[in-house]
Parts: sequence; C-alpha cells; structure tokens
Amino acid sequence: MKATGFISLWTLVSLPCGQLANPAEHEDVVKHAIKLHRGKGAVATQRKQWVLESCRKLSGLLHQKNVVLNKLKNAIRAVEKDAGLSDEEKLFQVHTFEIFQKELNESENSVFQAIHGLQRALQGDYKDVVNMKESSRQRLEALREAAIKEEMEYVELLAAEKHQVEALKNMQHQNKSLSMLDEILEDVRKAADRLEEEIEEHAFDDNKSVRGVNFEAVLRVEEDEANSKRNASKREVEDDLGLSMLIDSQNNQYILTKPRDSTIPRADHHFIKDIVTIGMLSLPCGWLCTTIGLPTMFGYIICGVLLGPSGLNSIKSIVQVETLGEFGVFFTLFLVGLEFSPERLRKVWKISLQGPCYMTILMIAFGLLWGHLLQIRPTQSVFISTCLSLSSTPLVSRFLAGSVRGDKEGDIDYSSVLLGMLVMQDVQLGLFIAVMPTLIQVGVSTHSSIFKEILRILILIGQILFSLAAVFLLCLVIKTYLIGPYYRKLHTESKGNKEILILGITAFIFLMLTITELLDVSMELGCFLAGALISSQGHMVTEEIMSCIEPIRDFLAIIFFASIGLHVFPTFVIYELTVLLFLTLSVVIMKFVLAVFVLSLILPKTSQYIKWIVSAGLAQVSEFSFVLGSRARRAGIISREVYLLILSVTTLSLLLAPALWRAAIMKCVPRPERRSST
Repeated sequence: MKATGFISLWTLVSLPCGQLANPAEHEDVVKHAIKLHRGKGAVATQRKQWVLESCRKLSGLLHQKNVVLNKLKNAIRAVEKDAGLSDEEKLFQVHTFEIFQKELNESENSVFQAIHGLQRALQGDYKDVVNMKESSRQRLEALREAAIKEEMEYVELLAAEKHQVEALKNMQHQNKSLSMLDEILEDVRKAADRLEEEIEEHAFDDNKSVRGVNFEAVLRVEEDEANSKRNASKREVEDDLGLSMLIDSQNNQYILTKPRDSTIPRADHHFIKDIVTIGMLSLPCGWLCTTIGLPTMFGYIICGVLLGPSGLNSIKSIVQVETLGEFGVFFTLFLVGLEFSPERLRKVWKISLQGPCYMTILMIAFGLLWGHLLQIRPTQSVFISTCLSLSSTPLVSRFLAGSVRGDKEGDIDYSSVLLGMLVMQDVQLGLFIAVMPTLIQVGVSTHSSIFKEILRILILIGQILFSLAAVFLLCLVIKTYLIGPYYRKLHTESKGNKEILILGITAFIFLMLTITELLDVSMELGCFLAGALISSQGHMVTEEIMSCIEPIRDFLAIIFFASIGLHVFPTFVIYELTVLLFLTLSVVIMKFVLAVFVLSLILPKTSQYIKWIVSAGLAQVSEFSFVLGSRARRAGIISREVYLLILSVTTLSLLLAPALWRAAIMKCVPRPERRSST
C-alpha cells in the first residue's frame, strides 16, 4: 500500500518548490496525486486518506519552511543593523541563524533524495545485479555526504554552544567584582583557548577535498566498561586516557594516532598490553626451544603464533608491534656491520657482489621456466622467484654470533662471504621494492607498451645504482673525516654516563638510515654501513659499543621474531602439509644447489671448502618475503592463495635452517671452531 502511495508522493514532490509554496494550489495538487494513485489500481477507501494526509503534511511543511527562511533572513538583517550589539555578538547571532537555515535546507534535500532513490529503485531491474550495485553505490555516496554535512553542522553547534556559555560567563563577570585569583584564572583560561586554537590542526577540513580521499562508515568501539567498578558517563569515557577503536566496513581496525587536544597526554593501552604479553610469554617459549636444542628465535616465533590471529588472538595492535619489531632488524644489522669491518669487506667484495646477482638471475630463470610450464604470468613468476631468492640476514647473523673467523693467513672465512652476500641481497631488496610499482604496471600493460616499461625499469635501475654510488662515496667521506672525531667526543662526554654514548650511537644509526632512505636505498643497508663505519675505529671501540647496544638489540629482536609469528597460520599448514613440505624442500634444495654451483665458479680454489657452509646459510627464505608478499597481494600481482603459500614456505624454510646449518658445520668446520659456531 505504501509503495503505491510513495509513487504519487514522488509525483507531488517532484514539482517545483515555488508551486508548493502557494497554499491555494494545495487542494489541486492533492487531487491530482490521488487521481494518479487511483490510476495504479489502488483501493480508494483506505489509501485515499493516507495519501491525502501525507501530501497535505508535506506540502504544508515545505510552505512553513519557506516562511521560516524569510523570517530568518529578516532576523539576520535586524541583527546586522542593531547598533547596541558588538561585532562579535553580531557574528555569533548571524552564525546561529545561518546554521538553522542550513538545517532546514538539508532536511528538505534529504526528503527529495529519498524520493529520487525510490524512483531509481522502482525503475531498475531486480535481476540486473550490476544495476542494483550501482544504485546501492549512489545511495551509499549520498549517505556519506549527508553524514559529513551533519557532522560538520554538529561541530558548528558545539562551537556555538561553547560561545554562548562563554558569553554568559562574561556577562556574569561584568556584573560582579572579581578577586585577584579569579582574574588570574580568567587570564589563564583565555590563554588556554588561544593555545588550543593555535595547535589545533583542521585535518578533517584540510583533507576531505584532497584527491583520493574517500568517505567511509566506521564503528567506534569504546573501552569495555563491564568490569569497571566506577560508573562513567559517555562524556567521561570519551575524555578518558584510553583510546577508542575504529572499525571500517573491510574489518580494518584503527586507533588514535594524534588527538585533537594535544595538551592531554594519552597512551595506547592496547599496545602496552601487547608488548607486556609478548615479553612474558617469550621467556617460557625461549626456554623450551633452548631445552630441545633449537635457537631461541623459534621460541619467539612460537610466542607470536600463540598470541596472534591463529592462536589466542590477544594482540590488538598488530601494526604497532610489527613497527617496533622493525627496530630489532635495524639494531641487528648494525651489530652485523659492527663485526664486519671494511677490511674484511674489501677482501670479499667481488664474491659478495657476484654471488647474489648470479643466484637471483638463476632463480628468476628457473621461475620463468616453471611459470611457462604451469601457465603462470611472467610478472608473478618474477616476483615469486625474487622473493624466494632472498635469505634471512637476522637469522644467519644469529647463527654467526660468536663464530671464529678465518684461522689461516690469506684464507677467506665463511662468515665474511656469507655476511657480504646477505648485505648484497639487502641491497637487492631495496632495488626490488623500488621496481615493484613499475612491475605492477607491466602486469596490466598491453604488449605494445611492454618495451616502454622495460625501458623504465632500466632507467630506475640506473638511478638506484647512482644512489648506491653516492651512499658509498658519503661513507668514504664519513670514515675519513668525521667518524673518528665524533666517537672521541662521545667517549669523552660519556665517562661515567653511558647514556650519552648509547644516544650518540643510536643517533648515528638513524642518520645513516635516513640518508639511505632519502636516496631510495633500503634502510637496512644504512644500519649495516653505520656499524661498518664505527668498526673501522678499532677492536676496543667495537667491544665497548657492542656491550651497550646488544641488550637493546636483544629485546627488539624478540618483538621482531614474535611479529613474524603473528603471520604464521598452523591450521593452513596442517591442511596443506604435504604440498607445503614438498614446496619447501624443493625451494631449500634448489637454493642450496644453486649456491654451491655459483660459489664453485667464483671462490678461489683454496677456499672451495666453505661453499657448503655458505650455501647452507643461504638455503632459506627471508622474512622480508612477508613484506613483499603483502605489498604484491594489495597490488594484485599475486593472489591470496599464492600469498599464503609464500608465507608458509618461508616459515617452514626458517624452521629447517638450523638443522641444515648444523649439518654443514659438523661436516666442514674443525672441532674447536665448530664448538663456538654452534
């Protein structure tokens, strides 16, 4: 009944608003609507009265709205001509009237939008999903715009209310004498208001019209008050130091990063609880792995699995935990560089440069071959091959911790070769991240534009090689002129106070990290170079700095490995265990064989024996494949299934790495050196 009535109602409201404003025409319009309503086959007994009353009400409301708008215009003119009001009071009253005008117009527009939406729905084909989707999108856009307008109007009303309260307070203060304390507090209040206006960033107004910004509906979840003993009002909850959580329609969760009122300190209690939980659970997990002979890092990964989405799901701030874990990678690579002096780097630089390049090329060649046989897109094959060609620098650096260097004069020790190749792979990682946007465009381009995209890739590679040359030239300048005086100054100022030394070294790490980031090279390379530059000052300097930085590195490394465990899904591994074991063993064996083949070609004959240990260290997949995989999945290079396969193969290869490393150590390293290496 109401659907047919709304058709007539839409016919009514689709007339010009000027006609509706004339009361003499109301009866004619209503009779015309009833005639149309009867033409649809409606029963005139019950529906006639409903349509008649609805049309009369709407027509009367629209006429009344126009009358009120005229009165508001007259009131605004009267306020502007009133000489007894101050300019500030005039602005306030006029602004209040304008807000009311806007409210009336928006309410009228909402009625017309609803009627037009009903018309589109009735004209559409319920079997056409595309048409229904477009109608739904249009309604959603209209609702988003209406919500934004209503939110802005509500904010304006709050500001008007605040202004009104302040005006009343000023009137009360003018009618009575203030004490000295009240005058001081009044001055402080005004200064605080000015401070809020100065530091407040109008981020919403500044960004709502920016290209690429979309309006979305979100849920705001307040802190759970079920277990709270005190009863707090809604306003008190909003002003609490805890943070609300926003959830969008895609189930992404957000927390506050910068509050509107920056004068109140706030803390993310979810993040604090997550770090505390990881720290407490990492201890028993690390103990367990030590007991059964595994590296403690696997205990930390197990901790992440237990607390992550596949376990108890108690980690709320996953992105924040991963961000903090990245600092574990930074300090780990710094200590790796601290143990890797420029003299040792100079000794193996040819092997470090050639080995990873040859291995990556061979991996991509095998990937394209298998991709052609399995009918996989070339861009996807190149991406997967490049991901699998990388090895884990933090894991191998743990393996090499405390290992004995080359014991013969002129020999190349395996740790130097292994670390050099891993550093070169980190450079390749930065190069590949930079090339990824172009790789995405190649995947969606036509054949006629592939040549242009290849040319763009070559130009980009040239730019990054130029950036690398600039980085190493800068390192040469720092090593020659700056690092020595800088460390001596730190050492002098830090006598009896290690805080200055730790802060100075950390600042230097972040400086190198920032430089390499600005030059479009990986931040990890900057951390490694920072350690290598400081190690050039001698063994005593290295030992002193290592004793200060190692505890920081150890704690942040726990967070990093736990964040890896957050992306390990045991149920998926169990479901596809046979396939995953086959893929993992195939990748590990292929990387081991390719590494042995490449090292056999580039190593001197006197150092051929280390190829087995170096190959064992490279025969796993880097944890950075998680990062690359997530970016590729968002960009559409790989599917969800391929992404999960990469995650699972990476995890299983990291679990197999200790066994392969120990087997290589047992076979190739003499017994005294073996004890310290394992």
